Amino acid sequence: MQNQKKSGSSWTGYAGLCLGILLIAYLFSQVDLQGAVERISLIGFSSLFILLPYLGLHVLESIAWFMLFPGSTVPISFFKLLKIQLIAETVSMTLPAGVAVGEPLRPFLCFRFMGIPIPSGVASVAVRKLMLGVAQGIYTVFCAVAGFSFLQTVSFNMLGFGGLGYIMIGTGIGVFLIFLTLLLLLLNGRAAQKLHAILMCIPFQKVKTWLLSKESGFLDTDVELKSFTGPFARRLIPIMLIYVLAWFMLAIESYIILTLLGVKISFFQVLAIDASLTMLRVLFFFVPSGLGVQDLGYIAFFQALGMHDFLAYGGAFVLLRRCKELLWYAFGYGIMFYSGVHLQDAEQVSNKKS
Repeated sequence: MQNQKKSGSSWTGYAGLCLGILLIAYLFSQVDLQGAVERISLIGFSSLFILLPYLGLHVLESIAWFMLFPGSTVPISFFKLLKIQLIAETVSMTLPAGVAVGEPLRPFLCFRFMGIPIPSGVASVAVRKLMLGVAQGIYTVFCAVAGFSFLQTVSFNMLGFGGLGYIMIGTGIGVFLIFLTLLLLLLNGRAAQKLHAILMCIPFQKVKTWLLSKESGFLDTDVELKSFTGPFARRLIPIMLIYVLAWFMLAIESYIILTLLGVKISFFQVLAIDASLTMLRVLFFFVPSGLGVQDLGYIAFFQALGMHDFLAYGGAFVLLRRCKELLWYAFGYGIMFYSGVHLQDAEQVSNKKS
């Protein structure tokens, strides 16, 4: 059954990769590449500033993750967490269905680099993931309200009908409520145990035998999740604010690129665009790094904005963002291989639980 699940995930991932390649190929067949390169060449060394927001995002996420570990765990190294963050995010964003590999890597690497018990790592990663979702909902609502008039103005050109501002506010509220509900359910102290009970209903004896052998791991995870309640719960609010700030790094990056290119656009407009396309990227989660999906979305927004030479500026914007990602992902894989980490290491998480 696990092999079938893995094959299905791989098939979806490779289909997403092919779709992304087709979309990006179509995009570059439409944009003004010569004009894009000319505009990029005018930036010079100032283009190095484009790398900073992505670093800020990882630092902020690592700070929040560092704060998520209850005081009862073994000593936590911030710089080792930052290394794990870079490795896991690189894997998640570059491989087909990479999230299925990158997220399990986190608790395994916490165990490998710092000796953090697997249940503690799993609990922190689960809470982290849901808090990121809650923070994204807050971020989306804020950006939609800040850029509401802009979203309403471009709505007809983007969708063929009005109301994009209301759609984004509603989407943000929906995401916030869904992830907040899941977070509260997770922290009730029996989430893993209930998941184990549900999985035990699967009518395959081999699966049940495996689940019974791992039952202690589920119970240990519930014990760790209880440590996130009580007095520790008060720390979740500042942690949430850090995650919200981390989401802003993406819009700051876009604003820096557009400013360097000489595009006249307000930061509120950039916030609205970025939040909208981040949600679009969530819908196309199976496409690695939103390849082609977000890029075409930016071009569409630039056109709706009435940007002069939007095909040249849009092409330059996409090239700079993707080149930035290539540099960071190369750095991430460099850290990964230098640390002796391999992708198949994620499969060892289940073995460590027992």
